[in-house]
Amino acid sequence: MEGSRRSGNKTTGGLASFFGTSKALAGVPLTGMNPLSPYLNMDLRYLVQDKDEFILPTGANKTRGRFELAFLTIGGCCMTGAAFGAISGLWLGLKETQNMAWSKPRNVQTLNTVTKQGAVWANTLGSLALLFSAFGVVIEKTQSAEDDLNTVAAGTTTGMLHKSTDGL
Repeated sequence: MEGSRRSGNKTTGGLASFFGTSKALAGVPLTGMNPLSPYLNMDLRYLVQDKDEFILPTGANKTRGRFELAFLTIGGCCMTGAAFGAISGLWLGLKETQNMAWSKPRNVQTLNTVTKQGAVWANTLGSLALLFSAFGVVIEKTQSAEDDLNTVAAGTTTGMLHKSTDGL
């Protein structure tokens, strides 16, 4: 055989030993496994996990409650509002300064519009999410039940409170 040396009855070196065709690898016998290379010499059964790997307090639910999800909702709405506000601010800033030449004052004015619109939208959506989450938690705690009616009631109450400054 070219590229390999024979020592006794065992082939060493070359591609044969790299792909694990020899019976022992560095003195460690391979039983029950046929690895592709000596670097992938692991039992894949250890990677399969059939059960949960976290500890819950006694009597706790495995799902998140409305109060825990409120933080995700509020943060997500703030970030979405900031992104939407920044995009609309860029559009508005470029539209307002279209008659100006590309200069530092135009860039500053556009950047100010982006920042202002991003903050306004983030504040608005974050406030609405805070109200929605607060109403949802209060309604759930008073009813002692978790259902879709709580979500509808929280959304309706939030919308009514948000638009209450316009009148009936």
